[in-house]
Amino acid sequence: MSAIKITELRDMSVDQLEATLKEAKDKLFHLRLQARMERLDSPSELKKNKRLIARILTLKSLRKLKKETDIK
Repeated sequence: MSAIKITELRDMSVDQLEATLKEAKDKLFHLRLQARMERLDSPSELKKNKRLIARILTLKSLRKLKKETDIK
């Protein structure tokens, strides 16, 4: 998975965000596994993946809040 910019994430639908989130979590799991086995080529990938997950979760929560405030 290449680096995804925040603008690209904002343009994604909810389903696309969910798929990207699942993919990022799976990749993070495998990276952590590699780190434990001391076969991780690039430790910075862990950090990048965590940030991607955080960005996606932030966007999801912002969309949820916006939806709730639009209803009221």
